[in-house]
Amino acid sequence: MSNTKLIIEERAANIGNFMVGRLLPFRQKRMVGPFIFIDHMGPACMNETENMDIAMHPHIGLSTLTFLFEGAIMHRDSLGTEIEITAGAVNWMTAGKGVVHTERTPERLRTSNKMLHGLQIWVALPKEEEQCEASFTHVSAEDIPRWETNGVQFKLMAGEAFGKQSAVPVYSKLYFLEIQSAKAKTVNIGEHLFGESALYILEGSITSAGHTYGPKQLLVAKDSMLCEFEIAANTTVYIFGGDAFPEERFIEWNFVASNKALIEQAKKDWEAGKFLDVPKETVRIPLPPPRRFGG
Repeated sequence: MSNTKLIIEERAANIGNFMVGRLLPFRQKRMVGPFIFIDHMGPACMNETENMDIAMHPHIGLSTLTFLFEGAIMHRDSLGTEIEITAGAVNWMTAGKGVVHTERTPERLRTSNKMLHGLQIWVALPKEEEQCEASFTHVSAEDIPRWETNGVQFKLMAGEAFGKQSAVPVYSKLYFLEIQSAKAKTVNIGEHLFGESALYILEGSITSAGHTYGPKQLLVAKDSMLCEFEIAANTTVYIFGGDAFPEERFIEWNFVASNKALIEQAKKDWEAGKFLDVPKETVRIPLPPPRRFGG
């Protein structure tokens, strides 16, 4: 019997600069563990006149995790952080009670052809940490735990699994793993996982209980302890999940909270200019028109 509870197809979404493939939230599955939002960015091929330019925008109640497969993004935030993220590294920004940031093509790439490809992830904070102070951590590619088991390559970008722990300072029990294999293999990792779990296929395919799944599909497991599958040759998948929160989370625009009042206050504060600006930045993205909670 298949352990797949739900199959989520990547859905096109326009974030202003280019199209992305949205994985979470989904109407039948709003969160997987503490993971509340996942966009697959690209692969986008941009010429010398096309650049990523996401102006100042705020966040509350979450941590953002940026992980690139290819390309580079210059991150600036209201904490004074200015750092370029490149493929294989992790940018982890915790908004807490409020932070503002921008994401742009680095100056060195702005007048040349370039590629951008990666994952943009939001991880909700536990209720007791929703109003914590904002912070930022960059973990370079060489500092991410990696190992090989039975010819299968593993990386742990965030959280804990397999007795290993990432340097990313997470606030709840979670994991975000990359699994790659050059050859067809059987992968059985259920004993190393916990809570809710989902698997995203970037390239290649996997087979579980006689069913084969391909790229741009997100498979949500019925039981993370039963996570076993056949991975095809030249396949890359990402597994993420962890312990779910006891309270519901609301998401509106860039804000996440267990209490709608926190989101309403953040909207008012953004419109009133109460969030700190990002040094060297002048353009602010305006609050979008109202939409229902949970959308």
